[in-house]
Amino acid sequence: MRSRKMLTGLEPEVKAGVVKVSVPRTALTITVDGVKMDPFQGFTSWAVFQGSGDRTMVMGDLTLAEDEVSPVMSAALGNGLAVTALHNHFAFDRPRIMFMHIAGTGTTERLATAVHRALDAVQEVRRTPAPAESFGGPDIPATSAIDAKPLEAILGGRGQAKNGMVKFVFERKTTMHGMELGAAMGVNTWAAFAGSPESAVVDGDFAMLESEVQGVLRALIGAKIHVVAIHSHMIQEQ
Repeated sequence: MRSRKMLTGLEPEVKAGVVKVSVPRTALTITVDGVKMDPFQGFTSWAVFQGSGDRTMVMGDLTLAEDEVSPVMSAALGNGLAVTALHNHFAFDRPRIMFMHIAGTGTTERLATAVHRALDAVQEVRRTPAPAESFGGPDIPATSAIDAKPLEAILGGRGQAKNGMVKFVFERKTTMHGMELGAAMGVNTWAAFAGSPESAVVDGDFAMLESEVQGVLRALIGAKIHVVAIHSHMIQEQ
């Protein structure tokens, strides 16, 4: 317990052999549908540790403002944690709050240090008290003029063009209830490009196996592409 306190910088709570550290988001003034919320009402970051030595497991849920998501995900992935979900819990929340689920196995020291660094990333962003209202990227032209050919050469697929925008769709396969499903049933990865060659925006959706998620997240974060959600669309697929 003492080791985890020293490494995370937080006072732990111990119950049934599980050690929990919590960080209420007291510095953020959060409202939901106009009602001021207390951290007790679900706005507290936490991580729990079970096991000891090199057989320790951590799981956690980090409560984040939108501008904290990319730096915290980068810190978590860069320090050996897995990011297993990213989603919202509320509607009409101001500022918009996202919840990032993390997990990992290894030594107590490595996991506690990784959690500490993820939480440090929050504090670094919050040197500016008010959450940002945008990613802060360049202005995107109102009229798009994206040329599909260079993108087709890079992505190795044929793009669909519309009004100066270009979209790429890559089919994946899965099975559900004994039926094979593909792109026509929504099992696909896609990316849509708009703007100009010099000032473009991309949005998309990656269909992944569990074993692919962490590698894809690292690639996106490494390319300075913001990850805005991680979730499943189906159940009982194989």
